[in-house]
Amino acid sequence: MSELPRISFGIIVLNGEPFLRYTLRALYPYAHEIIVVEGAAPGAVNVATPDGHSLDGTLRTLHDFKAREDPEEKLVIVSRDGFWSEKDEMSQAYAERATGDYLWQVDVDEFYQPADIEAVCAMLKSDPSITAVSFDTITFWGAPDYVVDSWYLRRGDGQFHRLFKWGPGYHYISHRPPTVVDERGRDLRSVNWIRGTDLAARGIRLYHYSLLLPKQVREKCEYYSRADWAKRAGAVEWANEAYLSLRRPYHVHNVYDYPGCLYRFARAHPPQVRQMWRDITEPDSSCEVRSTNDIEVLLNSWIYQAGRFLVMSANEPSLWLRKTRIRVMGIMARLLPHWLKDVIRGR
Repeated sequence: MSELPRISFGIIVLNGEPFLRYTLRALYPYAHEIIVVEGAAPGAVNVATPDGHSLDGTLRTLHDFKAREDPEEKLVIVSRDGFWSEKDEMSQAYAERATGDYLWQVDVDEFYQPADIEAVCAMLKSDPSITAVSFDTITFWGAPDYVVDSWYLRRGDGQFHRLFKWGPGYHYISHRPPTVVDERGRDLRSVNWIRGTDLAARGIRLYHYSLLLPKQVREKCEYYSRADWAKRAGAVEWANEAYLSLRRPYHVHNVYDYPGCLYRFARAHPPQVRQMWRDITEPDSSCEVRSTNDIEVLLNSWIYQAGRFLVMSANEPSLWLRKTRIRVMGIMARLLPHWLKDVIRGR
């Protein structure tokens, strides 16, 4: 794609394997620069080295990519010995180094279809007044063939704020939610904001592989169980009971206070995800993947399918009632002529 907008991709990462190299490869063709901030916040003390670094070779992967796969010198690696105060500080570290006209935040387990990135770039080029872009997400669970949906996601938290206009005097304010203000102090989502629903209507979504692998889930839940902001003291228990053993089939999203259920996913994945999955499922791979036998049993069960319908419909009872009424009326419309005939005949 010619004449790309100047996009600074910003990534904060701790224990980003096996995703990291595939994420970088997916972004590289569209990047003005990719700024990766490696390290841990205090809540991640149990999944980091004593001096606040990744345990899984993430830093080594970054430097290897820099040496072998960065001919245009787009990758900027930021790290420190010691813990970052919080993820706000880590995000601000890439933002203050950004030199592009747009700042696009990416987590290491987030991917897009190449055509969707190109569509967003074209949109930015055609309308420079756009100040913020959010994306509706698809959350993958256990393997690329399965997704999770939940009340939590349906109530607005499935929309991720990811892309912001950037320039002199702009500041990254907070990581939760990602918030950028311009030189006048205006939240960019209050100016010309493209919402996730707008892009989803065009088929553009963020592919979020946050619950794909057991390693991820264990580390995330260990972090969430200790992070004061998360308020998820039972996160490790959820990982063991809902993710690793499926004993909570109607609470399979990791924000487990809300009901969530599993569904099949049959569409194509981004190319780098397909390559990653081939690589990590090779016989000689050391990456642990989750067995899908119990997922298949669950999804093939008509009892689960019926229960899933009732559970997810209860999030919007008025919508459920409306759909049910429409279905009942449709059945009546088909049966009514026969019923009238029976009445006329005295049956």
